[in-house]
Amino acid sequence: MNAIAKAIDAINELLGRIIAPLIAIITLIVLYDIVSRFFFGRPSDWAFDVTKMLFGAHFMLMAAYGLRHHAHVEVDVIKRLLSRKKQAVLDLLGYLIFFVPFIWLLLTYGWRFFERSFSRGETTYGMVSIPVYPVKGVIVVAAVLILLQAVAIVLRAIMQLREEKSA
Repeated sequence: MNAIAKAIDAINELLGRIIAPLIAIITLIVLYDIVSRFFFGRPSDWAFDVTKMLFGAHFMLMAAYGLRHHAHVEVDVIKRLLSRKKQAVLDLLGYLIFFVPFIWLLLTYGWRFFERSFSRGETTYGMVSIPVYPVKGVIVVAAVLILLQAVAIVLRAIMQLREEKSA
């Protein structure tokens, strides 16, 4: 179980480190658009749509990395007061009852959302028609990565409970 949890962590760590610099590219596109507007009196036709889509993809794809590093909101005030065994039980129940079903819904409906967009060849409505379905596909990829990270957390909680039993 530990090897599986470590492998999941490694995947999300690697992808997080690869995807994080995308924010610099987004920033450069925004700066390009600002300079274009200021110096040439005309913003680009594509920059707003591209930055909106890239930022959405960045946000979604970094969610599993954030979960791996406990960057999301947790109920730490209550959790700190509990023993390690009770913390593991809380993690196990919280993820199995609330988190995993939510991510499963995100995965299921995200797939339908992507599939409909792909089948219609959906594009943006601006001057430049940019395909939208790749960004909608990111929802599915992100849901899978988040679900995997949740599996790693649940596996660690199970290992903690087993450790407490044997001690």
